[in-house]
Amino acid sequence: MTLFRPMLIAGLLAGTAPLAAAAQQAAPPAPQTTAPAPQAGTPTPGQQPPGEMIVDVVGGTSAPAQIAIPPMPTAAVQQTAAGSTDVLGRELALIVTNDLKSSGLFNPVSGETLHNISYPEVTSPGFEYWAGAGVQALVQGFIKANGDGTLTVGCYLYDTYSRRELTRQGFVVPPSDWRRAGHKCADMVYTRLTGEGPYFDSRVVYVSESGPKAHRIKRLAIMDQDGANHRFLTNGQSIVLTPRLSPDQRSIVYMSYLNDRPSIYVYDIGTGRQRLLVPDTNLNFAPRVSPDSRWVLFSMAIAGNTDVYRVPLSGGTPQRLTDAPGIDTGGSYSPDGGRIVFESDRSGKQQLYVMNADGTQQQRISFGGGSYATPVWSPRGDLIAYTHVQGNFRIGVMSPVGAGERNLTDDWQDEGPSWSPNGRVLMFFRATQGGSGVADLWSVDLTGVALRRIPTPLDGSDPSWGPLRP
Repeated sequence: MTLFRPMLIAGLLAGTAPLAAAAQQAAPPAPQTTAPAPQAGTPTPGQQPPGEMIVDVVGGTSAPAQIAIPPMPTAAVQQTAAGSTDVLGRELALIVTNDLKSSGLFNPVSGETLHNISYPEVTSPGFEYWAGAGVQALVQGFIKANGDGTLTVGCYLYDTYSRRELTRQGFVVPPSDWRRAGHKCADMVYTRLTGEGPYFDSRVVYVSESGPKAHRIKRLAIMDQDGANHRFLTNGQSIVLTPRLSPDQRSIVYMSYLNDRPSIYVYDIGTGRQRLLVPDTNLNFAPRVSPDSRWVLFSMAIAGNTDVYRVPLSGGTPQRLTDAPGIDTGGSYSPDGGRIVFESDRSGKQQLYVMNADGTQQQRISFGGGSYATPVWSPRGDLIAYTHVQGNFRIGVMSPVGAGERNLTDDWQDEGPSWSPNGRVLMFFRATQGGSGVADLWSVDLTGVALRRIPTPLDGSDPSWGPLRP
């Protein structure tokens, strides 16, 4: 059942996209109030505005764009299952603000300097005021309670200097999904101004950790990419490791020590049921689902040799894909499902290799110092991320042929990268030195500059960043 109902079908990058009829009816009327007075230095009417605003995604945080997201007004203050519409309007603006700030590409102006807009101003901004305040882009929106219990959220993006609307989008959501409207609004702004794909309306599965280092409790947990809507999926009675969310977002595959037997299990998100995937007495671990959600790559150790296998997600007989002496593990599919990257110590140290999906044409792609582990293919297909172990544990990237190798982080222990849906940001976990064994989730963008900690109730490890939600 689809709970989230977007009211825009047309693509954003083609220019200004009109709202559907339902959204137009819900949109604020023409302004009835006077916009705030312009400040010194404001472009005057008739003055040639500069070109359309474009955010440089290469520069990272070196020159973040100034953007304003004032609280979203409501047509009438009403109580809903999610709270009062005036409070939700303020919270929605805060979600958009935090999403855009976390990208490292935007610098939202502080809340104290924001002009509280009226409902009619949503579609007729005071451009002189915002441009005079040094704001390059303006995000305005509204929220409205509907008679059927749903909420309508509208979101508009303006270029303050060219004084025109760049795009708009509207949504009808159940009260339980009101936060998603904020993420969708942030995605609209991010995509329109950067040309990159969206990624804010997505979820993360990870291992929540608590207790002393020698007796850690490890539970499956799922949350929005910003840490909200957090919930535990398992009770911690057995240790879980390396959870991976399936691309269709229906299942999680993971390794569990249930009954003191390390094996791969499948967790059904809809029902909460768990089932054993590989009913084999041999150690099997490191699962990852194929892009079409049909296959699970995993590793299995037999008679002292570990190889990469695949098995249908529905269950069945495993198929062996590698057969070299040593340890082959950590497989990850390319976005088209045609190739696999994995790690192997067949050359003496753990290095990265690629092969066809059927196991043919295996070739090494990493040749740097140290060792390489936990490879994962970018959703865009252009890069492979990995853990680079050379003294410290670092998060690195290289091309699928091994070119352009570079480290994005440099800390004592950064490992286990997972890609955002648009292939621009990586989430990973960072462990501290000493006996505490504290681990937290972090993210970093491809510039290596926008580094931030992801909030979780307890310690966290092994993140798996899922695709955009439908």
